[in-house]
Amino acid sequence: MLHSTRKRWLAGAAMVAIGALALSACASQRDDSGDEGSGEVDSTFVFGASGDVSSLDPAFASDGESFRVSRQIFEGLVGVEPGTADPAPLLAESWTQSDDGLSYTFTLKEGVTFQDGSEFNADAVCFNFDRQNSFTGVAASQSMAYYWGVIMRGFEETGTSIYGSCEASSPTEVTITLTEPFAGFIPALSLPAFAIQSPTALQEYNADEVGGTADAPTQSEYGSGHPTGTGPFKFDEWAVGESVTLSAYDDYWGEQGQVQEVIFQVIGDTTARRQALESGSIDGYDLAAPADLGALEDAGFVLVNRDPFNVLYLAMNQSTGAPLPEAGSPSPLADIKVRQAIAHAIDKDQLITQVLPEGTETATQFMPDSVIGWNDAVTTYDYDPEAAKALLAEAGYTEANPLTITFNYPVNVSRPYMPNPEQIFTNLQSQLQAVGIVLNPVSNEWGDYLDLMQGGRDHGIHLLGWTGDYNDPDNFVGTFFGLPTNEWGFDNAELFDALTAARGLATEEEQSAAYQAINEQIMEFLPGIPLAHPVPTLAFAARVTSYPASPVQDEVYNLIELSE
Repeated sequence: MLHSTRKRWLAGAAMVAIGALALSACASQRDDSGDEGSGEVDSTFVFGASGDVSSLDPAFASDGESFRVSRQIFEGLVGVEPGTADPAPLLAESWTQSDDGLSYTFTLKEGVTFQDGSEFNADAVCFNFDRQNSFTGVAASQSMAYYWGVIMRGFEETGTSIYGSCEASSPTEVTITLTEPFAGFIPALSLPAFAIQSPTALQEYNADEVGGTADAPTQSEYGSGHPTGTGPFKFDEWAVGESVTLSAYDDYWGEQGQVQEVIFQVIGDTTARRQALESGSIDGYDLAAPADLGALEDAGFVLVNRDPFNVLYLAMNQSTGAPLPEAGSPSPLADIKVRQAIAHAIDKDQLITQVLPEGTETATQFMPDSVIGWNDAVTTYDYDPEAAKALLAEAGYTEANPLTITFNYPVNVSRPYMPNPEQIFTNLQSQLQAVGIVLNPVSNEWGDYLDLMQGGRDHGIHLLGWTGDYNDPDNFVGTFFGLPTNEWGFDNAELFDALTAARGLATEEEQSAAYQAINEQIMEFLPGIPLAHPVPTLAFAARVTSYPASPVQDEVYNLIELSE
């Protein structure tokens, strides 16, 4: 997900840990629905969220917990094929692309209404696209309209947006035109940030009147209490820092399902989420710790794995080292032989077997094999400690003069690509020390860690990763290596230019060849080491008999099946 300190921080931070009182209130809400012992299914589903939402307006959200809620309330023109990361029709039943690759004509679903009773149609689509392109000031900042700015490359005011126009030729047909080709346009529309919202509600509740500053924005009346979409659940209440409550939208155009009420209960701590499940206060939670999986399964809880659509990597910051080099002197990590030595020193299979969840796949490049442009013939660096020592010697590092570098890693956090960073660090530390590398371990809490990795250059090798937002290669390697950043600390114009050119290709066929070449280019340059594609696991009460797990977390709760 998203290439910014804010996105990763919001997606991973343990924002609020609830206490026993909040858990008791949550349980009583379910009990008060009144079906215990009646033989009827309890239709309230309580999910333990790792953090609070940042905004109820998906155009101004970019974090996983906000999107988890958005997917229940809102729908976009394009959805996701169940169980995959591939685009599929949603509010648009079909679409065609013009020969020049610039215009997309969508045929819209009929008989759909927003949750305020207003009609979904082509005019509503254009209102939403024109609205986002016209954002200015705080609304157009990365902390607010992140995805529009990144995917559309800017706004009308900046003059850089690739959004051209939207034309409603009839209530059920709309054409969106770009100013330059972008093969990832259709997959990108599956993001909640591009959901179609009620123009009536957006205007009535002053959705664009956001305040504050880019560093500390404030939400509009709409974004804090009146989200209105076409999805299966409508908004009821946001108790900031505690919970979000939704209820079934009676006039939903699709199948409503068993769940009639959804409560997202904020529980910031992984152990507290497990305990809430064990006590019956919640029905499920995400990112179950690998160490907890055996005990949960033995106790009769249901474990559901997502297909891995992520990558865990060891980045190598070429702009600095530890100890810091003298002013103007190169970092040890700027030497390709040093980077190759570190790669040869790592036994990925041992890492996966010892500390990562069962089913985790070895990574050979910075994207999973389901993404366009994955290359089955990229350069790899097999585990070879003797080769690592030889390369270090060639680079001038011996037992008498060892390579000394900082190893940064986060603590007290669990991410889909990095479920147990402390254990991952310990495993890799022992492997690198075995070839004579001297490490200076530095750990930080998640928010501080991201600020350090992306806000400055005072870091060395470090653990990070990415969960894909949608199935497009630019969302992986373009995010990492599309321009100079503090995280990686290199300036490779050839790679940057190749990624810029590939992003603008009009067809998947053209993209596939271009990104295969780019993946080889990356692995020869070796800015970091792709380690693994871990399997994220959700844990549920036994009454949850079916959950629509999605590699991109496109999980809508009207599809949940319950037994009691």
